Amino acid sequence: MTISFAGQAVVVTGAGGGLGRTYAVDIARRGGMVIVNDLGGPTTGGEGERLNSFADDVVAEITAFGGQAIASYDSVATPEGGAAIIDAALTAFGRIDAVIANAGTMRYGDFERLSFADLQSLLAVHIGGTWSVAQAAWPHFKAQGYGRLVCTTSSAGLIGAAGLAAYGAAKGGVMGLMHVLANAGAPHGILCNAIMPNAYTRMTSTMSTEDVGGGANPWSAAMPQFFDPAYTTGLTTYLASNACHTSHGIYSACMGRIGRAFVGITHGVIDDERPTAEQIAERWDAINDLSPGYCVAEEVAEEFRDVAELRGLAP
Repeated sequence: MTISFAGQAVVVTGAGGGLGRTYAVDIARRGGMVIVNDLGGPTTGGEGERLNSFADDVVAEITAFGGQAIASYDSVATPEGGAAIIDAALTAFGRIDAVIANAGTMRYGDFERLSFADLQSLLAVHIGGTWSVAQAAWPHFKAQGYGRLVCTTSSAGLIGAAGLAAYGAAKGGVMGLMHVLANAGAPHGILCNAIMPNAYTRMTSTMSTEDVGGGANPWSAAMPQFFDPAYTTGLTTYLASNACHTSHGIYSACMGRIGRAFVGITHGVIDDERPTAEQIAERWDAINDLSPGYCVAEEVAEEFRDVAELRGLAP
């Protein structure tokens, strides 16, 4: 199988370097028309110097090998910015087929030192940025009966990391948004998935595992090989392509391993009467026991059906 983006227009946010650059270049090499979006600001977000050169350099790299790309310098953090990014695709290429919501910022530290402003800043870029660009593309996806949305979440949001309270909260929100959009897009041919990348980039270059509450720093030993952004490129390209027919998935790219992450609910215990706190305490081990099995629901109703089956109520 050869995956092609010929005739397709793809927006990649945060594409001026790191992970986003590899996505943009790979899709362009496969014939895609790429909107290279990058605000060109500091990795912490907020005020700072804006450098159009980040997006311009990637566009130049693509056009040098004969690919098609334009630069966008709009911020994903506002509805106006999201609309402008999609408008740029429509103006330049007449269509929009996929959005890779990659743009992000990073702030980390002990929970008591992080401010509410830190949280708001990360929410605006990660959740707001995914929302604004996806929402602007959504009517076009629906009208053509086709669309691909690749969201960027993080193990910090799914699993947790001590120094990443604001970042983890924002990335957890992205994961929740993806779940809902996967359900909303299904009747319209719109597939939505999320990736959890782990890469050494401009945004992560100042971090160590000590900064996020981990132990000894593995970056220096593993970084040159296993934290190359290119380890995530193939996964993201596939999810953004028409070769992908899977939706509602979360996929981890970690040190050369690609795997699906999922949220499951144990079979737990079933009561006909309202359980007291004391009864919960007595049955706590059974509530947490994975061995009888668990439900991996693709929508809220699936959990209801699972419990109904356990109760013998399912039709």
